[in-house]
Amino acid sequence: KPILLQGHERSITQIKYNREGDLLFTVAKDPIVNVWYSVNGERLGTYNGHTGAVWCVDADWDTRHVLTGSADNSCRLWDCETGKQLALVKTSSAVRTCGFDFGGNIIMFSTDKQMGYQCFVSFFDLRDPSQIENNEPYMKIPCSDSKITSAVWGPLGEFIIAGHESGELNQFSAKSGEQLSNIKEHTKQINDIQTSRDMTMFITASKDNTAKLFDCTSLEHLKTFRTERPVNSAALSPIFDHVVLGGGQEAMDVTTTSTRIGKFEARFFHLAFEEEFGRVKGHFGPINSVAFHPDGKSYSSGGEDGYVRIHYFDPQYFEFEFEA
Repeated sequence: KPILLQGHERSITQIKYNREGDLLFTVAKDPIVNVWYSVNGERLGTYNGHTGAVWCVDADWDTRHVLTGSADNSCRLWDCETGKQLALVKTSSAVRTCGFDFGGNIIMFSTDKQMGYQCFVSFFDLRDPSQIENNEPYMKIPCSDSKITSAVWGPLGEFIIAGHESGELNQFSAKSGEQLSNIKEHTKQINDIQTSRDMTMFITASKDNTAKLFDCTSLEHLKTFRTERPVNSAALSPIFDHVVLGGGQEAMDVTTTSTRIGKFEARFFHLAFEEEFGRVKGHFGPINSVAFHPDGKSYSSGGEDGYVRIHYFDPQYFEFEFEA
């Protein structure tokens, strides 16, 4: 039986475990940033300060700091333990993605193309407090062609991998800012990118009804997982060759379909065989974000219905052998 986390009154935009997996951070289209104990679903607290929808959240390597990006045109840094706001970076448009590099010293975030402003990726070094105080990132990369809809750090913090509205993927160097490579395997917007535990691979979730697996360094396209609906989020298991996909319909199409209870499913695929082997029902709306616990024994999903569900796997899941 899943643990239901009810801490948001709007649809979930992202959920994220810290590295140890004892904490789960959730953000939604309300201004609240919640943190929960993943073991029992108890709410530890909130990070209060945003005044608009929060699009993204990340925690650093040793869970000292939390980073959030919001539609209130700000990216904020918090003290994880106390909930105190440590820094506020003002932007000219909504912050869509944000992340700490591996060492937790450098933050990256991307802003939306809106109201006459183009999409930018900004990099701040937290070891130099003047960068945040003066709102002067050490690097700012413009993205004129197609806005970034999802971005993650690559291995060792050398580059970031960015997915775009057009379905393109590229790598930007975190040192020079140049574009290292660019590919287009998806035909529509990339909704989510998540790396594997060892940072060698990443999986993309796209509006074109597929999720795809790539090599982090070469961007070589390795696998494709096909569904009938847009994929909003995809995550890789840290212990098995398993992928979980979350999706559903576009938010605006939901009202036109039958209201069968909790019919929105998380779908499990085998990484190597690209075959689906299981589904978990439960959400009353499309699943917007999925994440595996770092120990691989549970996963969580956050939905358009505003709920986050933590699912612990049954013993059968661990004994399951895939028969090709």
